[in-house]
Amino acid sequence: MNPKLQRKIEHLENIERFPAEELFEYIQLNKEDELLDLGAGTGYISFSFAKYVKKVVAFDYDNDILKYLEVKAKEKGITNIETTAANFKEMPLENERFEKAVASISLHEVQPLSLVLDEIHRVLKDKGIFLCIELEKSKMSEMSNAPRVSSKEMEGEIVKAGFSVIDMFHSPTQIANQPVYIIIAQKNK
Repeated sequence: MNPKLQRKIEHLENIERFPAEELFEYIQLNKEDELLDLGAGTGYISFSFAKYVKKVVAFDYDNDILKYLEVKAKEKGITNIETTAANFKEMPLENERFEKAVASISLHEVQPLSLVLDEIHRVLKDKGIFLCIELEKSKMSEMSNAPRVSSKEMEGEIVKAGFSVIDMFHSPTQIANQPVYIIIAQKNK
């Protein structure tokens, strides 16, 4: 494995985050659901959710990181995770395929945000649920020039893409000492 990939994997595996299982209180999973894990990385969401749904599509732009995820899935005996490497703004996925979509700390990297949100809307079935977890824009992120999208801006963009926001709140749990917000949205017809 190349050293750059190894460093990225180590960073993703060791990043401070709340347990993915905490997200179950915000999204109801059913055994017949297909779920899109956008920005899957090393599988933090995919592995936790896979046992509760029919299929998880782990989507990321980094094919090498998805190969690592596939090896880990095989080691864990998880057979219902499918990986797809592509650009978030042009997902090679069927229209209205998924009941649920989760984007965890991945959308702040995509510009313009409207394109990826339109794609999420396109691949979700009518009344599908989109769970967005992101780092809040703060003085600390502005000083470090880290790309961030404020919760207010994200909420507005989600509505523009054709979703109704069911709930939006700030999590009491921080990630890497940064505030986190969660938006639960439903696709409008």
